[in-house]
Amino acid sequence: MQYAKKPKRPCSYPGCPELTDKRFCEEHSKKEAARYEKYDRDPATRKRYGRAWKRIRDRYIATHPLCEECERQGKLTPANEVHHILPLSRGGTHDRSNLMALCTPCHSAITARDGDRWGTR
Repeated sequence: MQYAKKPKRPCSYPGCPELTDKRFCEEHSKKEAARYEKYDRDPATRKRYGRAWKRIRDRYIATHPLCEECERQGKLTPANEVHHILPLSRGGTHDRSNLMALCTPCHSAITARDGDRWGTR
């Protein structure tokens, strides 16, 4: 079954006319991520996501190539992000039992629901 794609919308970066499927266009997505890392993310949290995390993340994605949330719904979607079930900020670890391979939409939905990125918790 083929679903229709949502129409592209303007990038959320002020003054950018580019159309995108995401919140920001490719150029501004990188700028916004860098801004978030520098100004919004807690320095202690930033330390926990260094080179070691990248290696752990890459190994986990290699062994779990499909989004675990989509699989529960009977969909096969490539995973491209690794989620901490119990966030590091609340005592979680990089242990495999605390990780979950997700596609970007599922990871964004879980993060928004839990209020992790926007500090609503």
